Amino acid sequence: MLTESPAMKVLVATDAWRPQVNGVVRTLGSLARAAAKLGVEIDFLSPDGFWTFPVPTYPGLRLAIPRRKRIAERIESARPDAIHIATEGPIGHAVRAYCIRNNRPFTTSYTTRFPEYISARSPIPQQWIYNALRRFHAGAAVTMVATPSLMAELSERGFGNLGMWTRGVDVDLFRPDRAIDLDFPRPIFMTVGRVAIEKNLPAFLSLDLPGSKVVIGAGPQEGELKRRFPAAKFLGQLDNGILAAHLAAADVFVFPSRTDTFGVVQLEALASGVPIAAFPVTGPKDVIGNHPIGVLNEDLRVACMQALWISRESCREFALRYSWENSARQFIGHARKIATDAAAETDMAVPIAEAEPAAAEQTLVPGCNTRVTHEHSV
Repeated sequence: MLTESPAMKVLVATDAWRPQVNGVVRTLGSLARAAAKLGVEIDFLSPDGFWTFPVPTYPGLRLAIPRRKRIAERIESARPDAIHIATEGPIGHAVRAYCIRNNRPFTTSYTTRFPEYISARSPIPQQWIYNALRRFHAGAAVTMVATPSLMAELSERGFGNLGMWTRGVDVDLFRPDRAIDLDFPRPIFMTVGRVAIEKNLPAFLSLDLPGSKVVIGAGPQEGELKRRFPAAKFLGQLDNGILAAHLAAADVFVFPSRTDTFGVVQLEALASGVPIAAFPVTGPKDVIGNHPIGVLNEDLRVACMQALWISRESCREFALRYSWENSARQFIGHARKIATDAAAETDMAVPIAEAEPAAAEQTLVPGCNTRVTHEHSV
């Protein structure tokens, strides 16, 4: 087996951790598994072992209360070659403070749009939060971002030292042949993720669509949305093979969020052979671009209906290009720079997509979604 040489240990500080199920947690878990195959150990400084408290308006999400001495002990016990801060919460701030006190370089990643999430729940202006985040990331040797458009946006907001760290997908777990019979009227329009205000689920659930609308996930808005949209199917939190089997059973994956920095679940849907319908915003634009694997439109219903015509085979073929090993190599490249003080920047992976023309110029492939075509011909 080929490995990265010399061997390296990276300590990743994260406020988001199991039992949470979200894009950050899944990304970090996939990173650790892929990095191990490359001979690099990823260790985590997580909320485990600290007192935690529930986040206001989101009781299912808990944040740690880290003590300065305990943070130092855990870092020094781990003896990492490099430190990466994955989140801007209490643990992220505590580890950042440790690194600055000890003149230790570190990297960060910008994975969550906290300004938009917080302003959706409170009257705090987004610009105040962006100012705080810019100061947080300013101390990093590299701030990793998942997409070219997010990198451009953050650069315009004054963030510096930005580097690309794309995402991948487990194509062995998420694949078309896992599909089960959900016994719902077709076509099945499905979304997966936190059932929370920032995911903009009413934009999907309020659409006039044929067939069935399915929501997989849990969160603080679940009870409200069940009452408002009783015809929708809410399946709760599903994981691993069960999630993969349900995802592959969908005809269209609907991604109504306007705030996600990437949306790993988009790649999981594509690997399952399911085309995407989304708004033309950061995340969907970078994943889909001008490829015939989804439809981006400000009219989400139009996007949903046109996505029914997209080839499932094209979606699967596209996803096969994006492995977690490729993502891990890129992450390791940034981490190795601060571990070895290397001056030269190494670009170790291809971005998920380059700048693409507007989604309206996409060439759709009518009639290639054979299962849906058959259902509609009955």
